[in-house]
Amino acid sequence: MNPGDRPDRDHVVISGIAVEAPGGIDTPSSFWSALADSRELIGPFPRDRGWPIDDLLSLARLDGWGKVCDAGGFLDGAAAFDPAFFGLAPREAIAMDPQQRVGMRVAWKALENSGINPGAIDGEDAGCFIGASPMEYGPRAAEANEHSGYRAVGLAQLGVAGRISHSLGLVGPSMCVDSACASSLSALHLATASVRSGECEWALAGAVCVMGSPLAFYEFSKNNALSTDGHCRSYADDTDGTLWGEGAVVVLIERESRARRLGHRIYGRVLATATNHNGKGRPILVPRAHAQERLIRKTVEMAGIDPAAVGMIEGHGTATRAGDVAELTALQNTYGCAGADPLLGSVKSNAGHAQAAAGMLGLIKLLLAGERGYIPPSLFADNPTTKVDWDRSTLRLATKMQPWEPANGVRYGAVSSFGAGGSNAHAIIAMPVREESDNF
Repeated sequence: MNPGDRPDRDHVVISGIAVEAPGGIDTPSSFWSALADSRELIGPFPRDRGWPIDDLLSLARLDGWGKVCDAGGFLDGAAAFDPAFFGLAPREAIAMDPQQRVGMRVAWKALENSGINPGAIDGEDAGCFIGASPMEYGPRAAEANEHSGYRAVGLAQLGVAGRISHSLGLVGPSMCVDSACASSLSALHLATASVRSGECEWALAGAVCVMGSPLAFYEFSKNNALSTDGHCRSYADDTDGTLWGEGAVVVLIERESRARRLGHRIYGRVLATATNHNGKGRPILVPRAHAQERLIRKTVEMAGIDPAAVGMIEGHGTATRAGDVAELTALQNTYGCAGADPLLGSVKSNAGHAQAAAGMLGLIKLLLAGERGYIPPSLFADNPTTKVDWDRSTLRLATKMQPWEPANGVRYGAVSSFGAGGSNAHAIIAMPVREESDNF
């Protein structure tokens, strides 16, 4: 037994999960099926959001701009919402950023997954920590229109966590976290710390990304950092840019003793989470291998485990040349030199880069892999980048569905997310083998 995973410690655990992902995915089981079947969940731009599709697809004609493909990982149910169910007026619901609507829906499902009745927790000392970034939505707020009066909260990032806490009646800490693509694991970090310190009895942690406008496509077209073929080829040699996506994940965080007392399923122990920043020097968008390596080493130390115990790494894997090489270098210098054979993948290869929600989609993938005892393949992994020397470490890409053997009844995994603003986040999770739950 690893010291950080000793049985007498009252760990913070994940005991409820819910997910919505591209390709019509709206349950953990359907998400796992897509991963296990190596399905790509990419589709064309949505035609019901008022986006200037023709303009987007012709950006490459402008001097210095890159190609935009008619492709991305988009939520099918982004516009689906029952305002009366959540006690909202239709006009208020329309004025709300769709990230708030999707977040409320997924939070409800996470509670149901844990066995909690969402309608019977009014007044509970529970927190809500949601990762989200600003997304343009609707007409300008600084003008008189039929949505005026609802926009102050309807457009604010704080509205995602605030709406969830308000609709459920939770009275613990409630906040939205924005550290760009590191937002979701940063939210997990804060939620875990809040429960561990006793600030709240339990908490919802999650992230949501719904693109109200195609802003991200314009920005990365100008930076020539978008995929030119409509695929997100994480860690592949023929990668040339990322592909944007959407998603939403919420998990329930509580003490293990409470979860066991209430009969909640334990998906995993959160052994350690940590965040840091790249610091100054290079441009803010450029990732730093040394900062990521420093973060991983710190997280492993906090977890109190041998890094060789980590069998699966769910990486960031943006499919950008600089990003993938920096990340692989940090992973090779840490887990890849620990004396084991960890397998690496990225859910972005299936569903695109879900930005603020990216790390949480990776976390759900890790938890489901631990529960089922298999590491699913990462798409495009059969053509690994030649920009790193793979022979200098034991780190390898997950190219096929592979059994994941536990150690003393536990599977250990890690997940990363790195933000465009320079923030980095990493988490180490221990997952029980249900047949051997007495050892956990």
